Parts: sequence; C-alpha cells; structure tokens
Amino acid sequence: MRINAVIQARAGSTRLPGKVLEDLGGRPVLEWVVRAARAATQIDTVIVATSTQAGDDVVADLADSLGVAVVRGSEDDVLSRFVAALEAYPADAVVRLTADCPLLDPTLIDAVAGAWAAAPVHDYVSTVLVRCLPRGLDVELVTARALRALDRVAFGHDRVHVTSRLYAEPSPYRLLGLCVTPLANDLRVTLDTKEDLVLLRALVAELPDGPPAGMTWSRSFALARIWWPSTPPWSKSP
Repeated sequence: MRINAVIQARAGSTRLPGKVLEDLGGRPVLEWVVRAARAATQIDTVIVATSTQAGDDVVADLADSLGVAVVRGSEDDVLSRFVAALEAYPADAVVRLTADCPLLDPTLIDAVAGAWAAAPVHDYVSTVLVRCLPRGLDVELVTARALRALDRVAFGHDRVHVTSRLYAEPSPYRLLGLCVTPLANDLRVTLDTKEDLVLLRALVAELPDGPPAGMTWSRSFALARIWWPSTPPWSKSP
C-alpha cells in the first residue's frame, strides 16, 4: 500500500504573513516540515500543495529546491489541492500535514501511517480525534476513497479544513484516534503569531538539528512545558 504525505502551504496569512518562509534555526519553517515528512519511513512521496497565487511562487520554488513534488491549486479550496495531489501522485492514503507545524515528529507520522497499514479498514487515523498532543504536532491520515468522497459532498468551511466534515459527520466512515501520554494538550508549538515564532526559535535553539533525534514529540513538549505558559520567552528581558 502506498502512503503519500501532502503538506499544505501558502505564503498568505492574516496574523503572520509569510510564516512558512520564516527563518527557524537557519532553515525556512517549511523545510522543517519537509524534513520531518521525509524522515518518516512509512511515507512514499512528499508533496507540497500550494496555491496558484503569484505570492505562492516562492513557496513552490522553495519546495522544488528541496526536491519534493509540488501541486498547485485554489488558495481557499484546500481540499481540492489534496485531491489534485492524489490525482498527480496516486496513493492508497494521504497523510495531511500543515506547513506551520515545524516540530512535527517523524515517529508520530509513522505511528499514524503504521496504524492504518496494520488495519486498513479505517478511513481516517489521526492524533486529533482525542487531543493529547500540543497543537502543532497534528498528524492525520485519510484514505484515497474517503478523500474523494469528501470532495463530492464538502462545501464552505469543510473545503478549507479538508477533513473536518469527516469527523463532524463520521457515520459513513471508520475512524481511529491515537493518543499518547503524558497529556500535553494545553501546549502549542504551532506557528500563527509573532509570539509563536519567538517560542519556536527558543525551542529549536535547545534541540539538535533534527530529524529524527531533534524532533521527538516528548522532547519538544518537555521543552515547551519549561517555556510556556509560565514564562513565555518573549516576556524575558533582553
């Protein structure tokens, strides 16, 4: 069975424009996500799905320079980009990753992909059905069949969030949620704001130049627990 990873990425962002291109430990944020996906042993092909907007040319160019496949489509209809990636690079299932999660752990990607490979009767496997991990370590797998079914019925909000209709109306599907301990669902290591970027830079400074050794989920949120929320790094005096 073939499993591809699709990383949704675009330069536009209301709160932090160009966030996936920001420098993080000497590398663009997007490169961290690409490296994590590549380091996952269960993934066959890594694809960056960006928009056809001129502002996302730089995202496509970066992905190309990193040697990964690129698919371009609608800026707002993100689901259609995933379907386009599936059509261009056929697979039995797709792992959905987002480019604003630079501390993604290859072992979590493999855990989700491996759980599905062991029981492919499931249509959807993820770490978000029951949230145990910090926001920013999310991994979702959806089968090609389920993704195409979603494409036929999803509209509005659900086309932006790709898989949201699947777990909001789960009756046609078989879902499996993975959870880890200790719980860390009160933390966030995703990139949405300038404050997030300061935190992530502080965390990355304490990590080896991953993956996989530098990006284990347990180490990431152990460090995040030190920094956040009691003493966010941006609150410290220079």
